Amino acid sequence: MPTQTKETQDQITPEIALQHLKDGNHRFTHNTKRNRDLLGQVKQTATGQFPFASVVGCIDSRVPNETIFDQGIGSIFSARVAGNIINEDILGSLEFACQVAGTKLIVVLGHTSCGAVKGACDDVKLGNLTHLLAKIKPSVEATGSEDGADRSSKNSAFVNAVAETNVNLAVEQIRAQSEVLKALEDEGKIAIVGAMYDVANGQVEFYKA
Repeated sequence: MPTQTKETQDQITPEIALQHLKDGNHRFTHNTKRNRDLLGQVKQTATGQFPFASVVGCIDSRVPNETIFDQGIGSIFSARVAGNIINEDILGSLEFACQVAGTKLIVVLGHTSCGAVKGACDDVKLGNLTHLLAKIKPSVEATGSEDGADRSSKNSAFVNAVAETNVNLAVEQIRAQSEVLKALEDEGKIAIVGAMYDVANGQVEFYKA
């Protein structure tokens, strides 16, 4: 994909934006990433940016959003915070991205084997991290398990189930806590979806909107 311009951004719908990310992840997992002149894109975007999507992801070093979706400079907004949680700063950033900068898609991207989710499962206490993990605790509580099953970080299946719940709750929080984004979605101008990245194989699974 060439560097995004106002003209190309205007032609992208939420459905097209989602397909761009799906196609990019397919290229990434098949090692057919596009060759880009990144320095050229730096120069081309120096006077403005026209991304087509916004991704709310975790800070995990194994999940660099632009790389796993095979996107260049100026294509996506990337908001990253441990556990891909939603707060007023993330919401404000997304409102800017969609209402002001014109992105057509919001993706809340969780990932398997998430350290923040593990910390929430184990009720870790550590400085300011304590407050962050408290935002994930509702997902731990909302995730079911078999009677007697281990609900700690030692149970990888439970951890990944909580990560999925956390993504779905985050999508709901965006709609509930941002009138701006909810209105844009209701008008069909943007879509808000959840997704999960597998750190073992590089694949992204998108959830239904």
